[in-house]
Amino acid sequence: MATPSNAGRAQKARPVSQRSRLRNLWENVKSIVGALAIFLILRAFLIEAYRIPSGSMIPTLLVGDWLFVNKAIFGAHVPFTHTNLPAYREPRRSDVVVFVSPFQADEDSLGHDPTPTLVKRLVGVPGDTLYMRTGVLYVNGIAQRQGYGAETRANPELANSVDPLFDWQKKVGLRASRFGPAPPQPTHDNWGPLVVPPGKLFMMGDSRYNSKDSRYWGFVPRENVRGKPLFVYYSYNADDSDRPLPMLTDIRWSRIGHWIR
Repeated sequence: MATPSNAGRAQKARPVSQRSRLRNLWENVKSIVGALAIFLILRAFLIEAYRIPSGSMIPTLLVGDWLFVNKAIFGAHVPFTHTNLPAYREPRRSDVVVFVSPFQADEDSLGHDPTPTLVKRLVGVPGDTLYMRTGVLYVNGIAQRQGYGAETRANPELANSVDPLFDWQKKVGLRASRFGPAPPQPTHDNWGPLVVPPGKLFMMGDSRYNSKDSRYWGFVPRENVRGKPLFVYYSYNADDSDRPLPMLTDIRWSRIGHWIR
């Protein structure tokens, strides 16, 4: 007599054990935590994204540019500490630099962040003698190109303006030097000479008449440096677009991939 076939019998599925489910969940959690840890390490010590919110670095950087910043080159800052890792090289004059601003009491009084992260051009390193005459910056007696092309004409409203925030310069301005004495009252376009002290840096925006920089809040401690911008990875017309949703509809395609110098 033929033996009945088992082919048509329903196969009863074996239930997945509770232990197997927990093991699979743990493996997924480890993968997610591992990926998050790698991201945080890269962000803290190697590369970080940064958005340009103001026009102080026009034309080098535009409002709406998004940058990748190399945090390792000048020595990555260890989060929640006052320690920086060893640098590949020191910041050089003319570098574009991302840094934490010295304390700005005027911003604090307005309820704003008194130590924002900024991006400016490094114009003075320790030992440099800096001064401006009629809007032209001099470094060790050599005239520098005005604002890297951003501003070629003085702004009459600002050129001789006096701001209480300039008063810090009175304490460090040289009373006598081969470049002449510092003016009794620093103005926007006429100040110095002053010498950058050890461990400090002097920053200015390329758009000299649209930049609140070291002229206002003084020298930047070397340990405040956070990195060097590499290139623009995304950009849109954020300041004067007449299109809806400019982040999507007014993209500056020609800026994407632009290396920052």
